[in-house]
Amino acid sequence: MTVLETCRAAKLPQWRIVSGAVYGTVFNHLTGRDPDYGIKDYDVAYFDPDTSYDAEDVWIKKIAAALPADLRDLVEVRNQARVHLWFKDKFGCEYAPLTHTDEGLERYLCFAHAVAIRLEDDDSISIAAPFGLDDIFNMVMRPNPKRGQTENRIDKVNSTIKRWNEVKVVGIV
Repeated sequence: MTVLETCRAAKLPQWRIVSGAVYGTVFNHLTGRDPDYGIKDYDVAYFDPDTSYDAEDVWIKKIAAALPADLRDLVEVRNQARVHLWFKDKFGCEYAPLTHTDEGLERYLCFAHAVAIRLEDDDSISIAAPFGLDDIFNMVMRPNPKRGQTENRIDKVNSTIKRWNEVKVVGIV
């Protein structure tokens, strides 16, 4: 909640908490584990058409300054408008530019990973899930056919299974 509240207060444009912080929290609830178990970090995605690193760094520093010291190193703030600039070097395949934050979810490795949340002004939590919620709640890792075969796919699957051995893997080779 601290990360959600901090991002909302900062008024990051089109922000969402994504990835392991979301599916890990759901998996922990489903398996009766501690809420923070297996969560490596909190990925915050936002969208700003300014693709300069300097502009992104302003948001990174602003969020870090607003967080308690014990969370600063666990929160990774990234401008989704910049992903296409570094994705190929990091993951080995092309990545077309995005036009908004939620569009990026359509390219996540697995359907269960493609779920993002935001704390709204009325304290409700909005959810973006382009492939639905069945896989995350059934703890299924199914490959996203819209996502190319990246070099890290097997490592990511194995890392998830190591933390949550209840996960069922479907169609990932």
